[in-house]
Amino acid sequence: MCGIIGILGQSAVAGRLLDGLRRLEYRGYDSAGIATVHDGVIERRRAEGKLNNLAERLAAEPLAGNSGIAHTRWATHGAPTEDNAHPHIVDDVVIVHNGIIENFKPLRDELIAEGREFLSQTDTEVVAHLIARELARGLPPRDAVAAVLPRLHGAFALGVMFRSEPDLLIGARLGAPLTVGYGEGENYLGSDAIALAPLSQRIAYLEEGDWVAITRARVEIFDRDNRPVTRPIVESGISGQLVEKGNHRHFMQKEIYEQPVVVAQTLRSYLRRLENKVALPDMDFDLAGVKRVTIVACGTSFYAGMVAKYWFEQFARVPVDLDVASEFRYRQPVLEPGGLALFVSQSGETADTLAALRHARAEGQTIAVVVNVPTSSMAREADLLLPTHAGPEIGVASTKAFTCQLAVLAAFAANLARAKGRMDADEEKEIVAQLAEAPAAMNAALARDEAIEAIAPLIAPARDVLYLGRGPDYPMALEGALKLKEISYIHAEGYAAGEMKHGPIALIDDAVPVIVIAPSGPLFDKTVSNMQEVQARGGKVVLISDAEGIAAAGDKCLATIEMPCVHPLIAPLAYAVPVQLLAYHVAVAKGTDVDQPRNLAKSVTVE
Repeated sequence: MCGIIGILGQSAVAGRLLDGLRRLEYRGYDSAGIATVHDGVIERRRAEGKLNNLAERLAAEPLAGNSGIAHTRWATHGAPTEDNAHPHIVDDVVIVHNGIIENFKPLRDELIAEGREFLSQTDTEVVAHLIARELARGLPPRDAVAAVLPRLHGAFALGVMFRSEPDLLIGARLGAPLTVGYGEGENYLGSDAIALAPLSQRIAYLEEGDWVAITRARVEIFDRDNRPVTRPIVESGISGQLVEKGNHRHFMQKEIYEQPVVVAQTLRSYLRRLENKVALPDMDFDLAGVKRVTIVACGTSFYAGMVAKYWFEQFARVPVDLDVASEFRYRQPVLEPGGLALFVSQSGETADTLAALRHARAEGQTIAVVVNVPTSSMAREADLLLPTHAGPEIGVASTKAFTCQLAVLAAFAANLARAKGRMDADEEKEIVAQLAEAPAAMNAALARDEAIEAIAPLIAPARDVLYLGRGPDYPMALEGALKLKEISYIHAEGYAAGEMKHGPIALIDDAVPVIVIAPSGPLFDKTVSNMQEVQARGGKVVLISDAEGIAAAGDKCLATIEMPCVHPLIAPLAYAVPVQLLAYHVAVAKGTDVDQPRNLAKSVTVE
């Protein structure tokens, strides 16, 4: 959510700043802006809506200057208007901000009482006024920022420049990521390595509470107590080429199609095929001693954790608690000694999940994380890092990150089962063989794309859609409903199929399509019984099953989606594909913004 890029360059920076903002589009935004400092003047261009609007402004009113900052805003305080768009200018200060200043109102009241006037509704403008006030009191820019930072409560990443010092860019982070890029005669600041990829491969990640003073010649980093510190400079390894859609219409479609490859890449890190074993990265704790697992995540990652709960309890016979990250700390969970807290996040920066991780750490839990960004805050704070290898995911609705999370969690469940003495060598060999088949099963599911596209017009007119499943297919029903909500704006709900009789069946009529996820197997008959209850009340069913399941129950369905016959372990990975494709094609049929749906951000870095 929100994106920041700053450049102290040797040539004009406006074009490069705009390019950096394009790399940050995946984070979600509703307005954007660029400011440069040039010849003692701060100049700014802002626009509501997409970056093309800002590009048109820049084409009509170019910005000069070799120093600048830019921002994509996801509205929190104040509507997504040009007045509320960043950068904000107050006196000699220009600022961009990702996050929320929780105590902005008393600070704003204090400043208004002193006679200061505000031009926006944002919390960010408060920070600019506070810094400007310290400058007016005679402090130099670095000292002014250092004086203001302790007064800010909440989560923030800040980029600040000054009319009087065009060779100075200050950044600060607390609860939101910020990265420094090192160049030759140039230096940079960005929300992530992707934004900086074409500018620099040499980057440093600011740690919690850090602030940085950047010039073209030097980078000086300070901790929250204003002590100089050194943060390691690493190679980002991210391509300088802007991620492209290729021959796909949308990033989401491209990322759905990438899943067999990236799941195979991920599994390659965890499967020892020649030895028929599942391996994990090195750890300095005894996995066999884990008494209980607490899984914490948000959104799609939460549903991956929900599937993992079935696997952990089935294979390892270890009890599992599952929590939505935004609720975890506030229910005062009982975390027993010897517990493992497992956090799942695509970005590794999700604010709720990161706060939950730190709470679990304070309660004495061993920390494991499943993340797609191995340099993220969660990754750096973990006892056990379990990386996925999905690559950059640009579409806001998670697809390939989700299935890679499932792959890692399945491997982890098997490894835990072996460590606990619940899985012998032959059983582990079977698990390895089945997981190795997952990419092929996903490829077979992708082959149903045209048939799924043909079903989309049957779903697109609906105002409400229900998804049903049992066992691990229940979280897949929840994920299918979430995907449809996210990108098509159709109200959808996922239910455990057996719960229909306990209330939701009252919603059934011929205007409410029901998507049933039911691979053949031990739960098939029960699920089909619930499906038939829906059909008896006029419900229009789309059945997602294999050939055996469709032959047994598909004759009265509105439509069927035939899946390959797969082992129950890898069914969630394979069945993720049709629920993703169905949501995608329905959204395309409705004409919504598939990659950047309204009101959503890729990485939620504020609570």
